Amino acid sequence: MPRSSIIAIDGPVASGKTSVGKLLSGELKYRFLDTGIMYRAITWLALDQRIDVTDEDALGRLACDTVIRLKEGTDGVVLIDGRKVSEELRKPDVERAVSLVSMVPEVRSALVAQQREIAQEGRIVVVGRDIGTVVLPDADLKLYLSASVSERARRRHAELMRHGRSVEYEQVLNELEARDKLDTGRDHSPLRPAPNAVMLETDGRDLEQVTEMVLHLLGEDLWP
Repeated sequence: MPRSSIIAIDGPVASGKTSVGKLLSGELKYRFLDTGIMYRAITWLALDQRIDVTDEDALGRLACDTVIRLKEGTDGVVLIDGRKVSEELRKPDVERAVSLVSMVPEVRSALVAQQREIAQEGRIVVVGRDIGTVVLPDADLKLYLSASVSERARRRHAELMRHGRSVEYEQVLNELEARDKLDTGRDHSPLRPAPNAVMLETDGRDLEQVTEMVLHLLGEDLWP
């Protein structure tokens, strides 16, 4: 296949899409954008400004007024209105509210427009839940990563424990199942594979193995 300038990776929570996307962008010397960070950014701003996360009008205005861009020369670091924000976006209150915020049509429309602006220069790997279907339907290569919910819960539980958050596996499993239901059942931009996406099952495979599978799809003679 010809050299892919825009690579879209979709998949549910903890399917490995973000980690694989980072590894892949490093191998290709491409930029990297995790669109989930943008929804977390709006959620964090809403909570910081005491905006009710059920107030769709206020959330829509906030998303329209907020500029989110990639910081040049970095591995997927985003600037929110010119500010670098990182750990704040992983706080438990943001984690709990981001699903509600990301379901608001006005928020999604505002952020999709910005995601397209970021991607238009090409040479980028973009990950999310509606990249191949809505954000970048003409992407050169579309991937959909999946894994069993038990495997994804195991990965997420291990990640939370590494970050010092004491939580039971069963709680993580229940939260993932609820998140999957929200993501696949929402009316606006539901999570689903694009019709022409390459499906990759990540159960039993580590990040490097999945990344190698993608590089093989691209063709060994086409990447640095």
